[in-house]
Amino acid sequence: MSQKAPLLAPEALQSFLAQHPEWKHEGGMIRRTYEASSFLAGIAFVERVAHAAEKADHHPDIDIRWRKVTLALVTHDSNGLTSKDTDLAHEADRLFAQVVPQK
Repeated sequence: MSQKAPLLAPEALQSFLAQHPEWKHEGGMIRRTYEASSFLAGIAFVERVAHAAEKADHHPDIDIRWRKVTLALVTHDSNGLTSKDTDLAHEADRLFAQVVPQK
């Protein structure tokens, strides 16, 4: 049986949110909505996130609405936020910048 990941300390969560202001802490999860340049660019982003999530064995809730992709992260088996969530959030930000270069 694998050990549950330890919950993030409140200070670590606040530090992450301060460094990543696009991410919001809502309903016990961290959540961000990305807006791609096109539907297909959004799908390409989701595909990259899916591969990263599979590699990390940590899967986000994903909502796709035309060009908008919302990721919601929480570590269910730990009943809260862990470094798995902030690590995948950071990776998602990096992947989005690859798919949809920022101006």
